Amino acid sequence: MRPTMRRSTEPRRRWAAALGVTALVVTGGGLLGGPAQAAATASVEVDFPTHCIPPPIAGIPPIDGTTTARITVDNTTPQVGDTVAVTYTVVVPAASNPVDLALPADIMTPTGEVTLGGAQSGDVTVTGPKKNPPVPGKGAFPSFSMTGTFTVTAPGAITLSPGDYNIHTSYIMELDTPCTVTGPPAPVSETVVATGGGQVNERTVRLSAASGAAGDEVTVTGTKFTPGAGITVAGRDGDAQTGDTARATADGSGAFTVRLAVSDPDTTGIVAYEGGAWDAEKGAGPLAYTVTGGGGIPDGSQRLTTTVRAGTLAMTQAGDSVQLSGVDFGRGGASTGDLRTVTVEDFRGGPAGWSLTGKVTDFKGPGGARISADALDWTPSCATKPGSPSTCAAGSAGSVGSAGATLASTPDGAATGGEFTVDAGLSLDVPAFTGAGSYAGVLTLTLT
Repeated sequence: MRPTMRRSTEPRRRWAAALGVTALVVTGGGLLGGPAQAAATASVEVDFPTHCIPPPIAGIPPIDGTTTARITVDNTTPQVGDTVAVTYTVVVPAASNPVDLALPADIMTPTGEVTLGGAQSGDVTVTGPKKNPPVPGKGAFPSFSMTGTFTVTAPGAITLSPGDYNIHTSYIMELDTPCTVTGPPAPVSETVVATGGGQVNERTVRLSAASGAAGDEVTVTGTKFTPGAGITVAGRDGDAQTGDTARATADGSGAFTVRLAVSDPDTTGIVAYEGGAWDAEKGAGPLAYTVTGGGGIPDGSQRLTTTVRAGTLAMTQAGDSVQLSGVDFGRGGASTGDLRTVTVEDFRGGPAGWSLTGKVTDFKGPGGARISADALDWTPSCATKPGSPSTCAAGSAGSVGSAGATLASTPDGAATGGEFTVDAGLSLDVPAFTGAGSYAGVLTLTLT
């Protein structure tokens, strides 16, 4: 008998929300909103199909669900040149917590885009605070809001639709779950009607992240600044500028890119401007930014950092063939042997457990003779290497068969991982008067 090993290609669904993973369970499909109106209208909730990609460490495939959202503004009748504040509220995310482990409060930082249409096109970047209530096991993810601004550049009806959004979680690991609109744009949720006005400031600024640990760098990009102008990128605390600054020069098209190290724990936003001081007419922002972790370094001290890289879930075997004991023609009985030892290494560093299963083919012999796969029994055993966070559990003794059975597993938990050795006693029940000759079957083991 020749066991073969392969990695599972089936979607893995056993994982824990304790990673900070925004665990996604699809809600039912909803109705799409109607077409935009040609006049200012009251904000309405809209449903739209959403395609979400969980973090790779979650081990599950993309999820297609439905998001319910609402867009509101602080001014539905602005003039050209006015700045309009936009709030994007995800009323019902396309997700819920699928496991029994709870998520703590204040670990989720959302970011997103609002799509403009009609008289003005483009995207408005919106960000939300790092704030959420605790999420119980198997509980629904909470509603969250994100805010941003845009400058009105043309008169007429401007429609606002919810766009892509991302949930960044900071719990055990820093992880992202991006969700994109399927078949954009999403239905219109708000419409504003702009009239002619004064000079327009079209400068925009974007951030590569909405949060980071003290000292982390964020990439800041700007567009439509004065070509060749010197640009100051700075942290803001309300109306005051913090100590986090960087300098850049706009290129021939008025664009720039610069990396800003954010160390001041008071920084709550980031702006970019021309000239020696902040000027709303020659700048853009602020965009919300949250500093996570501690503040400054005391005099005479040095901050030391390191990174623990997450590994993989893998297995190896001590051989690829097992010779079972022979039986006599006419008598039949148990043909026995031992599975080649399997070593499982779980170095992912997350809360997900694993399962090792096996299934076997019929045993084929001379002249088309067969012994059924259901005739193979095993008695599993599993040992855990000392110091491993998880404890391995052996599967139940019994038939393996073509449908398969569990050889060993570890449960989900707040912290999992380790090294394990898995064995099994094998016994093939050979019927009496089975044709003489050699019989072979293939036992396939799958680790998920």
